[in-house]
Amino acid sequence: MIDASEKEELLRLADSSSLKDDMQYLSAHRHNPLIYDGQVSMDRLLDFLNAFNEFINHEPKPFKPMLDADMRL
Repeated sequence: MIDASEKEELLRLADSSSLKDDMQYLSAHRHNPLIYDGQVSMDRLLDFLNAFNEFINHEPKPFKPMLDADMRL
């Protein structure tokens, strides 16, 4: 639950024309960097995932083969 001051702030922001203008600008100028010529580019996806893993300093786990003795959905 939010308290009265937070509720007032949200209502004030909802009436803000500058915030609405900013959100419309962002919506009009957004793009998906993984889409190239209307198709998902796997090269761009892999570049993004590698860069993201470097950014968060993700240590890859060692490969362990899956045991498929009893797999159910």
